[in-house]
Amino acid sequence: MQHRIIVLGAGYTGAVAAGRLAKRLHREDVTITLVNAEPDFVERVRMHQLATGQDLKPRPFSEMFAGTGVELRLAKVTGVDVDRKTVSVIDPNGADLTGSGAEELAYDTLVYALGSGWNPQGVPGAAEHAYEIAGRPGALRLRERLARLDAGQTVLVVGGGLTGLEAATEIAEARPDLRVALAAADGLGDWLSPKGREHLRKVFGKLGITVYEHAAVTGVEADRVTTADGTAIPAAVTVWTAGFAVHPIAQATTLEVTGTGQIVVDGTMRSVSHPDVYAIGDAAMVIGPGDKPLRMSCASGTPTAWQAADAIAARLTGGKLPKTSIRYFNQCISLGRKEGLIQYVTADDRAVQAVLTGRLAAVYKEVICKSAAWGVANPTLGLPTRRRRVTRESAAARTSVKEPA
Repeated sequence: MQHRIIVLGAGYTGAVAAGRLAKRLHREDVTITLVNAEPDFVERVRMHQLATGQDLKPRPFSEMFAGTGVELRLAKVTGVDVDRKTVSVIDPNGADLTGSGAEELAYDTLVYALGSGWNPQGVPGAAEHAYEIAGRPGALRLRERLARLDAGQTVLVVGGGLTGLEAATEIAEARPDLRVALAAADGLGDWLSPKGREHLRKVFGKLGITVYEHAAVTGVEADRVTTADGTAIPAAVTVWTAGFAVHPIAQATTLEVTGTGQIVVDGTMRSVSHPDVYAIGDAAMVIGPGDKPLRMSCASGTPTAWQAADAIAARLTGGKLPKTSIRYFNQCISLGRKEGLIQYVTADDRAVQAVLTGRLAAVYKEVICKSAAWGVANPTLGLPTRRRRVTRESAAARTSVKEPA
């Protein structure tokens, strides 16, 4: 009987994990089902480009996983029962697939990679009036709205993190006829090195972006936002990039999760409460160097996918568990199509003095984006070409043995 592996979500982490598992395990021994609501891979790190009218290269999963043995199931996940080991799904458009409610898919091993979406942070009016670029639907909605703006109107980006910096500079470069502003709860790029902050301010000045520092937004209306000190900032369009929130499904299960809904995992990305469940990417609470949680990012997520896939394969085949340490090397920030900033960091993501700036940094960031997409379709870096057979003894014992992680 084949071991049933279900991967929920086909973002960077889920798609990488599914492909890597397919290359590690013999297809006679396992079935690998990748459940996703969209038929194409979404390059989430390029949503600010999509929002400004740029067309992205289509990446259909049917082509990416052709001949791999990965079965793509187009469906929306509505629930997970980790005690019964089933996943409930419906049609991507919300229709009833069977006429009797959600369909149930049974698994032996579950890889939870549903990721995260935008987080309005409970700010009044944000959900009703702000636009977001955490996914393709939001980016396309913003794209349509920006196209209708007249010259001289103001676009305000709320959030001074990486997503906010990239969105503000991309919009300002693509639409120099608009007034672009950014509201940051702290100082502009205050986590960067002095050289990094200097370059960031230089680019913002060149693009004519107005910056409101130490301006925590406490309310959003159709034509303005209000900050904590009562200041009203006019905005024809407000783009909200102030953090991410994980998909709520895990929190509704008996899995051990954090207060924010992330699944608590060990060093192999396996749930500490349910050993048949692995969580990767934004959905997982992963402790990295310096005993600090990894931040939600592609840079964090892809290594967790490698770790989980290799651990699952090892446990099923009686192999050696991976012991790779997940760490950071740099933060790659696009500042439009012509400028970039590569901030080198310590293993635990603290800025060091070294930076790469200008056109070369923009090229570097573009290479990183292309490499991330390439890695989804080619998730076997460093792997032997031969698939390993599942041993029945290992499969039967996978829940009863608590290996040190």
